[in-house]
Amino acid sequence: MFKYIVKRILLSVIILLGVSLLVYSLVRLMPMNYVETKYASQIAQGTIKDEDIEHFLGLYGLDGNIFVGYFKWLGNMIKGDFGISFKYEKPVTQVISENMWISFAIAFVATILQFLIAIPLGISSATHQYSARDYTVTVFTMIGLSLPTYFFAAIVIKLFAVDLRWLPVGGIIDTGNSYDASFVGVFSKLGDVLYHMILPISVSVILSLGGLMRYTRTNTLEVLNADYIRTARAKGLSEKTVIYKHAFRNTLIPLATMLAGILPSLFGGMMITEEVFAIDGIGRMAYKALVEGDIPFVMGYNMFLAVLTVIGTLLSDIMYAVVDPRVKLVK
Repeated sequence: MFKYIVKRILLSVIILLGVSLLVYSLVRLMPMNYVETKYASQIAQGTIKDEDIEHFLGLYGLDGNIFVGYFKWLGNMIKGDFGISFKYEKPVTQVISENMWISFAIAFVATILQFLIAIPLGISSATHQYSARDYTVTVFTMIGLSLPTYFFAAIVIKLFAVDLRWLPVGGIIDTGNSYDASFVGVFSKLGDVLYHMILPISVSVILSLGGLMRYTRTNTLEVLNADYIRTARAKGLSEKTVIYKHAFRNTLIPLATMLAGILPSLFGGMMITEEVFAIDGIGRMAYKALVEGDIPFVMGYNMFLAVLTVIGTLLSDIMYAVVDPRVKLVK
């Protein structure tokens, strides 16, 4: 196990270097850079000189070629310096650490609800194959997989926030309210936050259910056709015991592979959802930084996600070997 982990870590370093070079090259190859975006109006009006643009490009490190800029960034990154965000004018690590927790809270709650709803529905659909229940779950799955986030979120906002006015359009709290530091004030603020989170969490859960339900249904159908399930039924065990004691455990084994994608989704934010609902999480901030060509923040954010993905994949492999003793890790 130890040799396997060390080998994977060394391989991950190479992968991260490749990811960093690819992301940096793509950002530098964007049609406009941060300086041109920031001073777009002055450039259009001709009120800023070309030498001033060249001066700003030098200040932001955008005057050299891609490889020079990349290795300069890489050298600073190895020292633990991810640079200062062009847009937010703060250290990249500070911006990420300050704004990822609201994204984490939303994604964590949405993930828990997703598993609590999707797994039972997937199992129920598999145990009632070709029934009205199975077809209903299948249709719901296809809807969840097909609808784009921005489209479904716009419909939800139009219906529940604009027309019915049951829920707020977006944001985290009502800007018209002020809360003191007392217990009542903190409790009221928490209630306001939860009230604003109903729509974004609901959208995230509904659109995420489809894939997990289909995955659970497929795995359950495979397990139910296994020999040991037929043996358990032949012994006279109740259908409930067969499904939830024998089949359910083995159904969960492939779900361990989903751990690889959970970590980056928890801390990386939901970029489209946060943008639609005007939530200042790490996803929305990354979107704004990407649009304006904020290279330090984009690089720091993507490397943050890449490291989480590598860690998640490693944990997924280890968990797969733990839950299924038949799996052997290749050293």
